[in-house]
Amino acid sequence: MPLRESSPPEAGTTALLPERGDTKRFAMRTLPRPSVHVRDTAVDLRGITRLFGSSPGVVRVDLSIERGEAIVLRGPNGAGKTTLLRIVATALSPTYGGGSVLGFDLTADREEIRARCELLTHRTRLYEELTARENLRLFTDLLGLDPERADRALERVGLSAEADERVRGFSQGMRQRVAFARTIARDPELLLLDEPATGLDDAAREVVSSTILDAAANGRTVVIATHHDVPDRLQARVVSMRDGEIVSAT
Repeated sequence: MPLRESSPPEAGTTALLPERGDTKRFAMRTLPRPSVHVRDTAVDLRGITRLFGSSPGVVRVDLSIERGEAIVLRGPNGAGKTTLLRIVATALSPTYGGGSVLGFDLTADREEIRARCELLTHRTRLYEELTARENLRLFTDLLGLDPERADRALERVGLSAEADERVRGFSQGMRQRVAFARTIARDPELLLLDEPATGLDDAAREVVSSTILDAAANGRTVVIATHHDVPDRLQARVVSMRDGEIVSAT
C-alpha cells in the first residue's frame, strides 16, 4: 500500500523502524520527542525517518543547523541527501520523527516554512516558451515582490545578456543558472541546494559559488548536497550520509 502524505505518529509512541546499519531489518522503537524550538536554530531534526513502501529513504536522522551556518551533505547516490533536503523543505513528510525549521514545526507549520526557504533540485521547473526574464518575473509577481529582483538575480548569475531569450534554446547549464537565479531572487532565509553545479562549466560554477558565498555572508543558512568541491571560504560543516543515515559530521 503506498504511503500517504500525512502527519507522522506522535512522539513517545512506538513504531516499526529500520535498524541502524541494516536498513533491511526492522524493530519496534520509541519515537523521540522533538526538542523545543530554538530561535537561533535554523534546522532541528530528531529521529527523522522516511520510508518509501518498505524501503527507507532516511533513517532516524538527528541534525541541528544554526542560523547562518553552511552545511555540505556528502554521500554516494542513494545516500538520502535529496530525501533529507525535501523533508526540510516540506516537499516530503517524514514517516516518523519531527523537528523544526526556522522556528516552525516541521509538520504543523509547512506553509510558514515554505514562505522562508527555497529548494533547488535537478528539475529546473521553467516555462520553455517564456524568456529567462519572464520566468523570473512570473515568480516575483506571484510572490508580490519587486520585479527588479528578477533582473538583479539574472545579472548575478551572468545571464543579463540572455535575459530576453526563450528558455527552450538554452543549454542545460544555462537553464540551471536561471533556476538558481529564481532561487536567490526571493532572498530566502534558508537555501537548500541539491547539486547546484550540475551541468555547469567552470565559469558558471564559479558564479554559483560566489553567489552562495554572498548568501552566507549575509547571514542566510545554506545546505548544499553536492559531489563537487565548495569554496574553503564558505567554512562549511560537512555531514556525510550513507544508506539513509548520517555517518559523520565535522
